[in-house]
Amino acid sequence: MDIDVLGFVYDLSVWALPVLLAITLHEAAHGYAAWKLGDDTAYRRGRVSFNPLRHIDPFGTILLPAILLIGSGGKFMFGYAKPVPVAFHRLFKPRRDMVWVALAGPGANVVLAFAGAIAFHIVPLVPPVVGAWLAQMLGFMIFFNLLLAVFNMVPLPPLDGGRVAVGLLPDSLAFPLARLERFGFLILVAVLFIVPFVGGQFGFELNIFLWAILPIVDVLHGVVVALAGHG
Repeated sequence: MDIDVLGFVYDLSVWALPVLLAITLHEAAHGYAAWKLGDDTAYRRGRVSFNPLRHIDPFGTILLPAILLIGSGGKFMFGYAKPVPVAFHRLFKPRRDMVWVALAGPGANVVLAFAGAIAFHIVPLVPPVVGAWLAQMLGFMIFFNLLLAVFNMVPLPPLDGGRVAVGLLPDSLAFPLARLERFGFLILVAVLFIVPFVGGQFGFELNIFLWAILPIVDVLHGVVVALAGHG
């Protein structure tokens, strides 16, 4: 077997499980929070579940990340899961509870990152070959969950941070922000791909991940690792 294929299979084994766990727990947490706060839409549709198949979007969760991962030589990956359906008007207090439902997803990812950091204590107890793989997998699990949590808290609908902002801001700011939701995905594509590309052509570093997202992830990573007892 070609060494590149072996390398790809190994890389896949390192990130596949953490990605599936991260998106599954993230989406299930949204559905669970909505269910407990008055809206059982996600529960009735089977989305309050730890079965990743219920949350996977064939294109956004599998095809798009694979294309980006292969195309970038393993340096970049982006994707999404099927959004959990929430009927906000059915929540006990729609505006307040929308904030809690939105926070549940990133909150679940932070908890999962902490669990990965705790599990790191197992690495010295297993055979070295297994330990090397386990360390990489857990390291990616911590990083990816924190990245997912921070990225989703960007205050732009339909990201979770956008819903939190809409729920907390005064009406004069919340309503215009909420109206951006229909354009949210296009704005994300522009910010993540088009703006960095154009900036690079003129010698400017306009990558939001490098100057806005990753520094916050790094800080959270240090906190999580320290709380888990790793120095």
